[in-house]
Amino acid sequence: MAVAFFDLDKTLLAANSGSLWIRRELALGHITRWQAVRASLWIARYHLGFVSMQDAVQRAIAFLAGTDAEALHSRTRDFYAEEVRPLYRPGALRAVEAHRSEGDRLVLLTSSSGYLSDLVAKELRLDAVLCNRFEVGSDGLHTGRPLGPICFGDGKRTHAEAYARAVDVPLSACAFYTDSFSDMSVLTVVGRPVVVHPDHRLRREAQRRGWPVVDWGVPGARSALGSPGLPSAGT
Repeated sequence: MAVAFFDLDKTLLAANSGSLWIRRELALGHITRWQAVRASLWIARYHLGFVSMQDAVQRAIAFLAGTDAEALHSRTRDFYAEEVRPLYRPGALRAVEAHRSEGDRLVLLTSSSGYLSDLVAKELRLDAVLCNRFEVGSDGLHTGRPLGPICFGDGKRTHAEAYARAVDVPLSACAFYTDSFSDMSVLTVVGRPVVVHPDHRLRREAQRRGWPVVDWGVPGARSALGSPGLPSAGT
């Protein structure tokens, strides 16, 4: 048995769920315009190489301190159903089913929250989720602290290594699908790195190393899971 790790944003999905979430939270009045601008600036500074996204993730988790966990969970369920669910790439669903037919373990490896990631895993019938989870106090409020290492960059590698050890599978027997250069630490240790719609830095690195670069397409007009336009389980 092998393990297939899948990134979420711009890999399984044809968009960045984090950016969509910020716009939605602003529109619903859950964050201020300044908070939305500040979050967008952190993302922009990361892409320009001026700041660590790990720091941005930690700041975002700290910002949750004192907020109600169930309320956030409920908003995330609505967000998934209305905005995320139609965004799966057709080729991503085929790749998941191909690995399932081989008997591989299917694992989501993402910087997204556990609230969203668990919904993805349930929809796609994945075996495990490695993501960012938030500590919740006995009062049901977020403490502002993460549970475990931040799942980004080298933190993703830490999560992947721990999972591989737990299921007794060497990383050389694992595949990893991602679009982002920030995932290089995982790509360099798995036996089958696959680059999906990569950013420009990762595309250059993939070409240099001879890694496969694949196109999983974008969802069409009939893009919801289970619709005739996308592959169903077993195809």
